[in-house]
Amino acid sequence: METKMGHVLQDLGIDRLPVEQRMELVQEIWDSIALEMGLLPPTQEEQNELESRVAEDGMSPADVSSWDVIKSDALKRWRL
Repeated sequence: METKMGHVLQDLGIDRLPVEQRMELVQEIWDSIALEMGLLPPTQEEQNELESRVAEDGMSPADVSSWDVIKSDALKRWRL
């Protein structure tokens, strides 16, 4: 089954690259997408989740742990 993207891969010669180079290309493409996604405003679902977390945090502001405590606990748990 041929797809439009399959033709692009062939036209650009990507299908002839060694697997390692194709994986590097995929990572570079993914990184470029991630950069652009960081410039987009949050979706409504993401905004709702953020608001929910802020509200939850506001209900129990004393229920927090410092980064040092979290890091120490993780290192102990993983014996690092």
